[in-house]
Amino acid sequence: MRKWISVSARAALALSLASGLCVQLGFTADGGNQEKASKAAADSLFKRLGGKEAIVAVVDDFVARVGADKRINKFFAKTDLTKLKMHLVNQICEASGGPCKYTGRSMKETHKGMGVSGADFSALVEDLVATLDKFKVGEKEKNELLSVLGPMKSDIVEKP
Repeated sequence: MRKWISVSARAALALSLASGLCVQLGFTADGGNQEKASKAAADSLFKRLGGKEAIVAVVDDFVARVGADKRINKFFAKTDLTKLKMHLVNQICEASGGPCKYTGRSMKETHKGMGVSGADFSALVEDLVATLDKFKVGEKEKNELLSVLGPMKSDIVEKP
């Protein structure tokens, strides 16, 4: 059974992400204080993404999107979604400089024998980008996150 974030919680998280982006771009309530914008740019990717609550919201949407994606949902048919979400949140949180620790298996071990292709991996990335776009994650943050997660491809993809 999937747990869903309420519409108001999603709206609040989306607003939080949008507010963070506005601060980063210098669109602040005090008329665009550049000192605040500079501080936001110096913050960790984790903070710029909106922290753990925002990552949880993104992961919830992403997992639902992957579950609906007929190109790749077969890989998750027997997956414990609650456990998957926990691992994804911790993995993204840690990779983005947050306080979480990923304690799951290595990507190579997890995906061994699954026959994941380059096209399958690309579909997953497309789903992640669509989710990040839905939450209006800035291009800089999106590219940073993808560059941190991208090297996992060699441990996940087994066939061209």
